[in-house]
Amino acid sequence: LAREWGPKGVNAIAPTFLWTDATAPSLAQDAYRQRVLDHIPLGRIGMVNEVAGAVVFLASPAASLINGAVLLVDGGWSTM
Repeated sequence: LAREWGPKGVNAIAPTFLWTDATAPSLAQDAYRQRVLDHIPLGRIGMVNEVAGAVVFLASPAASLINGAVLLVDGGWSTM
């Protein structure tokens, strides 16, 4: 898409598990939450505002030369 859309810029954000109303019931289960945490080197579940900061950055002029990138906001999950 970055090649095809060129000047418009195409980027993506790849978040980890986040605390939300939708995920809270699952993450409230100790065994499930621990399995998730075992894959996140930072050792915690993310918050929506942490991903929102990445969205604001990619939408800002500060990211004007970034195109075709996937910004990992995953606490290190992808390094496991």
